[in-house]
Order: sequence, then C-alpha cells, then structure tokens
Amino acid sequence: MSPAAPRHIPVLGREAVEMLDPRDGGIYVDATFGAGGYSRAILAVAGTRVIGIDRDRTAITGGFDLVEQSDGRLTLVEDRFSNLAEICAAQGAPLVDGVVMDVGVSSMQLDQPERGFSFRLGGPLDMRMGHDGPTAADVVAKASEADLARIIYVFGEERHSRSVARAIVAARKEAPITTTQALADIVGRVVRSKPNEIHPATRTFQALRIFVNAELDELHLALSAAERVLKPGGRLAVVSFHSLEDRIVKDFLNARGKAVGGSRHLPEVAQVPPSFQILTKRPVAPSEAEVSTNPRARSAKLRAAERTAAPAHPPGRLPAWPVLADVMGGG
Repeated sequence: MSPAAPRHIPVLGREAVEMLDPRDGGIYVDATFGAGGYSRAILAVAGTRVIGIDRDRTAITGGFDLVEQSDGRLTLVEDRFSNLAEICAAQGAPLVDGVVMDVGVSSMQLDQPERGFSFRLGGPLDMRMGHDGPTAADVVAKASEADLARIIYVFGEERHSRSVARAIVAARKEAPITTTQALADIVGRVVRSKPNEIHPATRTFQALRIFVNAELDELHLALSAAERVLKPGGRLAVVSFHSLEDRIVKDFLNARGKAVGGSRHLPEVAQVPPSFQILTKRPVAPSEAEVSTNPRARSAKLRAAERTAAPAHPPGRLPAWPVLADVMGGG
C-alpha cells in the first residue's frame, strides 16, 4: 500500500511509528485513530494489519476511504480505547504486536467550531469526543461551586480555580452558559494573562474537556489493557500533550519497568517481574522544525516500551478525582 498524501501527519508520528517498528505479518492497534496518520504509516509496511479505534464517529466515518484502500488490512471500531482488549478479542486478535496512542483532543476536533472544544472558535459548549453523555454546558450548569473549583484545579491545574468557579456560578444565575465564547469571557474577567502567555481560559477549557470525557481514567485503563494484549516483544508508543497525561504514562511504565514486591520486611510477598522494558529513558520531544510547522506540537512527549514475557501486573486503582457520574448525579 502506498503511503502517499496523508491528510494529517500526527505529532511525533514518524518517531512513534519507528518505536512501534511495524513488520510484515504484525497486528497493530491504532488506539486513537483520528485522521488515520499512524494507521497509514503502519499499513505502508507490507503485510501489516491495523485495528483502529476512536470514540468519535466523525473520525471513523472519515477513515472509510482508508479502509477501502487497505485491501482488508484495516478495521475501524467506534469505541473508547480503554476497551481495546475486548475490541482486539472481538477482532480475532487477543494478542497484538504493537499499540500506539495519541492522547488528548485532536486537531480535527479543535478546528470544528460545532464541537465546542476551542475558545478561539465560537460554538456550542459541548466538548464531547463521542456523541453521548453530558456536555460541558451541562456540567457548567449543574455542578456545584465546590465541584467546579475542584474540576478546574485538578484537571486544569488552574491556581485561580475557586475564583473561576465563583464567577461561573454567579454568571449562570443571570443566564445559561451555553457557548464557548460566553465561558471564555467569564474566565477572562477573573484570570489575567500577560502578553505572550496562554489565553486565560486555556486551563479551564482543558479541565472541562478532560472531565467530560473522563480522559485520564480512560488513559489509565487503556495502558493497562495494552499491557494485557501485547505479545512478548510487542511495542507500546504513547504521545501525550500535557503534564497530567505524561505523568500517568511515565508512572505506568516506571512501575512496570522494574521488578516490584518482596523485601526483607515482607519476605512473603512474591516479586512481580517487569512487564515492560522502557525504550525511552527520556521522553522524545518534537524537533524545532515540527514545532515551527505545527505550534500545537510544542508540548508533546513520546514514551515507548517493549513488552517482556512476564505476566501483566495487576491493574491499580483509579485516582480519587472528580467523576462525571458523581458530579452530575449530585453526589
């Protein structure tokens, strides 16, 4: 298959696929299909098969042409990437040779005003990556001031989170907050920024997007699922775009890149051998040329690891941060 003329080149795409090292006969999971950049590059290697996953129906329908071009080597599934183990099993591939993930919102989603991800483009305050569940407008309308402050602080790392939450609650008493511009204006009145700094609403929008889509829980679950489906020698490559995501990936790989367990104090605890060999001692960053071409790449980091023959580690508990069902349920 020819790799000519992809519509979209993912950030650190070449480096991520090189880490994946696709080979003839291998089965690979593009866990965040998006515009299909990773899948195109993998399919350019003869004899490869790709299972592409995306919760965004627009991305799946946009990939139909690539499915037709792939001669049966690409299968697309509309689902969350946290379910990748079940998806692979349903596709007759319970074990695979590689998994690649590009975590966070896609450029396509940011550039579609009707999706409501960007404060720079007027649109409804939606932010859902899929097509179900509460929107960001629903959260802003219903969440308590305390919940809003915690969401914005935990997922946006916004130090003015209490002021932002207070302003949102005051504004919604006057009129519903239903557009990206309305929310950005509210945040801009309480968060000041200097020239050349990020937009005042950046962290609040990030927080709401992550919360609405349960992005960090999804990442935790997807990493654990990838560990279970990768064959010995299989590769995992993850590109993240902010510190919250990168910390999760780093901690996951560090925990599984070394033996854990027994000590002289607890000799009865069996040692768990490492399930991954880390390939990136330091994260790979985009080149200056890539950043100049695509400024959104500037914060990207790539981490990769190779699966060992050891059993998968037991999945850990998800962090105790705000959860959509609790906040929207009033609990």
